[in-house]
Amino acid sequence: MKVIIGSDHGGYELKEQLKGFLLKEGTEVKDYGTYSTDSVDYPDIALLVAEAVAREANDGVKGIIIDGAGVASAICANKVKGIRAVCCDNNFTTRNSREHNDANVLTLGARVIGKGVAEEIVKLFLCTPFAGGRHGRRVEKMMQIEAKYYKK
Repeated sequence: MKVIIGSDHGGYELKEQLKGFLLKEGTEVKDYGTYSTDSVDYPDIALLVAEAVAREANDGVKGIIIDGAGVASAICANKVKGIRAVCCDNNFTTRNSREHNDANVLTLGARVIGKGVAEEIVKLFLCTPFAGGRHGRRVEKMMQIEAKYYKK
């Protein structure tokens, strides 16, 4: 599996820790920055990760974006066609977002969850398959809404 990861300065330390965790798990990781704790704007990183995931969506690539709260990066990533980003801070939401919504980008809040919880959520996000069935019909409806309003 391939994961594209990125963070703003507030998520930098958690991103670095998660990269090590993912590599140890045998996951291919592509880092889209930031590369220090110097201030950057989270929309720039979220866009880079979301566009990369959208380009490689057919290959099953997933994205992870980390900022202070996680919510802002999810909002930004969801502006990119084909992205279904979800901010998770617990196992139930994480599992549901994959099984029911076929989420392809996970956002995390470095100031919301600890490193151990983040690792657990990342592992669950990457290992949980999309359930399909009635959920497939609902995801298709989401994508129809996106197609209706996406202007690019």
